[in-house]
Amino acid sequence: MQLTKAASWLTCAMLLVLAGGQGFGQSYPAGRASTLGAMLDQGLEQYETPDLTLRLVRSSGTVAGLEPRNGDGFDFTPAELLAARSTDGYYHLGDLDLRLREVGTSEWHGYSTALERHPVKVLPLGPSAQKSGVLERDDLRPTLPAEFPLKATRSWSVVDGHIVLRFTLRNSGKRGIEIGALGIPLIFDNVMNGKNLDEAHAVCSFSDPSIAMDGGYVQVTRLNGHGPALLVVPDGKTPFEAYNPIAGTHGRMRKAALFEDLTPRSMTFEGFYEWMVASAAYQQNEWKQAEPWNPATSIVLDPGQERTVGVRFLVADSIRDIEKTLADNGRPVAIGFPGYILPQDIEASLFLKYPKRVEKVTVEPAGAIDVKADGTTEHGWQRYALRGKQWGRARLTVTYADGAVETVQYRVMKPEAEAVDDMGRFLFTKQWFDVKDDPFHRSPSVMSYDREVNAIVAQDSRVWIAGLGDEAGSGSWLAAAMKEYGRPEKHQIAQLENFVDGVLWGGLQQKDGPGKYGVRKSLFFYQPDQLPAGYYRKDLDWSSWESWNKEASEDLGRSYNYPHVVAAYWALYRLAREHQGLVTHHDWRWYLTQSYETTMAMTRLGQGLAQFGQMEGDVFVAVLDDLRREGMTTEAATLEAAMRARAEVWQKQAYPFGSEMPWDSTGQEEVYAWTRYFGMNDKAQVTLDAITGYMPTIPSWGYNGSARRYWDFLYGGKYPRIERQLHHYGSGINAIPVLDAYRRDPSDLYLLRIGYGGTMGALSGIDQEGFASAAFHSYPDKMAFDPYTGDYGPNFFGHAWNTGTYVAKDVEFGWLVFGGNLSTKGNVVTVEPRDSFRQRVFLAPLGLWLTLDSGQFERVTFNEATDSVEVELAPGDAYTSIAFLRIEQTAHPNGVSNIAPLEKLAVERGAYVVSLGVASTTVRLGAGVSAGK
Repeated sequence: MQLTKAASWLTCAMLLVLAGGQGFGQSYPAGRASTLGAMLDQGLEQYETPDLTLRLVRSSGTVAGLEPRNGDGFDFTPAELLAARSTDGYYHLGDLDLRLREVGTSEWHGYSTALERHPVKVLPLGPSAQKSGVLERDDLRPTLPAEFPLKATRSWSVVDGHIVLRFTLRNSGKRGIEIGALGIPLIFDNVMNGKNLDEAHAVCSFSDPSIAMDGGYVQVTRLNGHGPALLVVPDGKTPFEAYNPIAGTHGRMRKAALFEDLTPRSMTFEGFYEWMVASAAYQQNEWKQAEPWNPATSIVLDPGQERTVGVRFLVADSIRDIEKTLADNGRPVAIGFPGYILPQDIEASLFLKYPKRVEKVTVEPAGAIDVKADGTTEHGWQRYALRGKQWGRARLTVTYADGAVETVQYRVMKPEAEAVDDMGRFLFTKQWFDVKDDPFHRSPSVMSYDREVNAIVAQDSRVWIAGLGDEAGSGSWLAAAMKEYGRPEKHQIAQLENFVDGVLWGGLQQKDGPGKYGVRKSLFFYQPDQLPAGYYRKDLDWSSWESWNKEASEDLGRSYNYPHVVAAYWALYRLAREHQGLVTHHDWRWYLTQSYETTMAMTRLGQGLAQFGQMEGDVFVAVLDDLRREGMTTEAATLEAAMRARAEVWQKQAYPFGSEMPWDSTGQEEVYAWTRYFGMNDKAQVTLDAITGYMPTIPSWGYNGSARRYWDFLYGGKYPRIERQLHHYGSGINAIPVLDAYRRDPSDLYLLRIGYGGTMGALSGIDQEGFASAAFHSYPDKMAFDPYTGDYGPNFFGHAWNTGTYVAKDVEFGWLVFGGNLSTKGNVVTVEPRDSFRQRVFLAPLGLWLTLDSGQFERVTFNEATDSVEVELAPGDAYTSIAFLRIEQTAHPNGVSNIAPLEKLAVERGAYVVSLGVASTTVRLGAGVSAGK
């Protein structure tokens, strides 16, 4: 390894110039003394390693830059803000947080190297230290209070070609010291303050944690989804016990405070986090009401004892190479199929890889998951068969022969179809609002719900939540419509139609006048002079912009309100078209026409925001397809022209993912859909890459497939705060393009894993009675689903659009099934779908996408030797006497094409017509042409 060191090469004045980019000047406190800036006058030290270029502030020993060697100048840290973030109270990589107390006492005392900076004392390096790769060693006492009871040193080293950050804490006193919190701040550049989308995608990153003790790691991925990716892993005994958000401020803070970072928090900055080696002091206090990912611990240093902890920095060439990089560096790796959300009727697998053998596997709560060892793969992956038994969270703890401990976080749920049916019952009973004299004309409807008080949210100062508008108010009735689309129940559909005729059409949506088909922002509003005295709740703050008056609530310009309405109409169109007697208020043509007219109204009345991709935007593509199938060619041509105009704008933009928020994970779904539709494949790939940048695969039910979102609790949650949301609706809708891309390239198993993780994440918030939460609070003081239904609806839309059974064969892991159970006998593979709707099956070896517009798959059999497929359909019922089967090959991985039914079947609107009886119906498929297999 060639290691080079550059002397003082950058002055503070130069840094101030570099940090003076647009947008930052007003975001940071002015007039503060630049303590770190003064130290910058002493320059930086630069070190080159095979993977990274490390720059350290000479007098503080903290990181000024961390660039991958093949990253074209990209920096994982907020280096461009070094001067702007140079006062006390700004954290940097290399800082340390501690909460300590003398053994036998009760009060914790907090210390942080970021609170008040003074030059650290650089310690001399002896020959042995230099030989072992130590670059720099610092005594941290000068930058800690005089009463700090330990000796603290920090070192930067290069070990096996990788940068290592270590802290050594020594008790030189006469009494034992308990370390109740030990945090290593991980300061990476997720600061989008003042940046436009192009700038943010060029320089910013997101980090996501695998909070898995000795098997833990943090992955840092670029917003554009390109490599390389940074991995932070334990060095020595440094378990990743918890992931602590470093508190921040939404405004300007004039004084630094302990354990707080001054970087302004907003929709463009989520905040920083720290790797907690010990967290008992927090769990006993701030986090005492929450159930942690891992048991909280503390560290006791008796007089004369010391403890060294640290992290190592690895570089993966790409996001898809993260697990390979971990394994290549001897780190524990866990991969779960089909993921980490376990319906109780699914047979799952967990594969583990580590140089040492597994000593034992335990589950907490005991018996929550049945775990059985099930052999080893050719390349040393140890397989375990899993079956979920007890509803709720479950922690699987793996202990290896060398004492290393790895935890894998699971969530056990009811079978998917049962959970969705529970949700439907809850929506149409507990959330059914039927108040005849409601002054806002919201009755009858499915309304937002508060699980803590078990009541409908009839009033909220964020008026849309109680007004059936926005995502947080439309979410419940949207979820209800999409539930009926896939699992229809006659009496619930009757209620849904009553809502459409009594509230939606002519209420939430205008039915005449120049604004016809326009969708207003909310039915509920705040205008005391139009309501009886004392009507509005006095415990709510009605003074902010969120409390729209009547005029503001009637505004038709928010385009994001339109796709919810289109989805409801479209679901009823499909139910009326594909079934008999389920829908009675209008015929199918009325509902499809309403879908079309509402879509066009969005482009006309909501054009200011319609320039952006919409959540649930895939429904517009479906409307276009159905218009063509129904022969409504004029309407189809008009809609296509309007959508092409939008897509052509996106094609000209580098990152066309804008929204009403500065950065968002909402528009990617529709941008991908239309750019694919119109053959703009380069832009579709840019979109897909960006999604993989914020949608990780991590061995935790909460993070696996969980698309980035951190502000929507402000607008749809009961507990409004900026916070990494787990399985917010970004998971469900972003899974749509990811799984579409997988079907186009079945060799990319990574896409299937994150796409299916997002699809299942949409069900994780359904409780045992059927209440569906907006999202999970990931901060360790909460660790629970929000009590509001909020904006859950788009999440379930994504699930309804995607839910299916996927069958793949991997070179290492063999046959895999997502959304069902699989058995093999010779060359024959039999799959029993267990997903929510049982209307979609993808056979990756053939690139074969089987879908049903009506009916359900009962079983699918695939003969690997002959490429033949046998489909068994469930019996019909009073409303479904015909199944409409669609057959599409999205890829040809083995050269087989033209797969079709072997018997002659009628075709209607592009689908094969299969009559259903009182018993199962079998359809046999075969290949018409073999392309050189």
